[in-house]
Amino acid sequence: MVKPMLQHLFLLGHPLGHSVSPAFQQAALDHAGISARYEPADVPPQDLPTAVARLRQPDVLGANVTVPYKEAVMPLLDEIDGRARAIGAVNTIVRRGRRLQGYNTDADGFVQGLRERTGFELGGQRVVMLGAGGAARAVAFAALESGVASLTIFNRDLERARRLLNDLEQVTSVGPGIARAMLLDTKSLAGAVVETDLLVNATPVGMYHTASEGTSPAEGIVLPASMLVYDLIYNPRQTRLLLDAAAAGARTLDGLAMLVHQGAEAFALWTGRQPNLEAMFRAAEAALAGKKG
Repeated sequence: MVKPMLQHLFLLGHPLGHSVSPAFQQAALDHAGISARYEPADVPPQDLPTAVARLRQPDVLGANVTVPYKEAVMPLLDEIDGRARAIGAVNTIVRRGRRLQGYNTDADGFVQGLRERTGFELGGQRVVMLGAGGAARAVAFAALESGVASLTIFNRDLERARRLLNDLEQVTSVGPGIARAMLLDTKSLAGAVVETDLLVNATPVGMYHTASEGTSPAEGIVLPASMLVYDLIYNPRQTRLLLDAAAAGARTLDGLAMLVHQGAEAFALWTGRQPNLEAMFRAAEAALAGKKG
């Protein structure tokens, strides 16, 4: 019997020391009996074109894309799925022959994680989001697509938030006055969260092994007990933002659910099969436990 050729999948990003995607994607591949290895590829910016070109080889199924390349990778691909183009960011690449197709599974991963872990439905809700990067684009798209009552995007670079909003207004049926962009400062954010149902942190502030670890993007702000706080960071699972929110009596959700659900959608795109979510969650949690300290 001829042994099947070992296939490869990669995670493209920089840095990657915090990531648990290799652990849970490999667990899913092994559980499904697929002969493939999922490998982290910490790629400096100048090497991104070379790393993407490697994906065209016949022993490659595709890749995930993480910070800071979800937008930068798009011009290097042959085709962009309509949903990814609308969002303006790619987090999954699939090789089809010699061509590379870009997809975005973050938006659905965000919604599924929110729904399954908390029962929260976005329709009709008031949402405040911190950040305007690749993950923020997916969250904002999902929020507007779901029919939120309002979406306020806070970012330290106001022009970037405005560009994100302008891009999404072109591809969604958002009504006038539903979405706005604001400069992220303590006074403005404090005023906005008073009447918010969902606060989403889509910035890296508070992430493990970064300069901001142990800090909060909402430092010094009183968080209402009536809101849900969703931090897309998953390492650590209890960020300073979530600890402050819990202390105020608010419901909280970390980013692991979104991470695993978006990963499951990527797995299906690469393999044509649905992964075992339970195996993925177990492997992700074990990997996180091993990264503490």
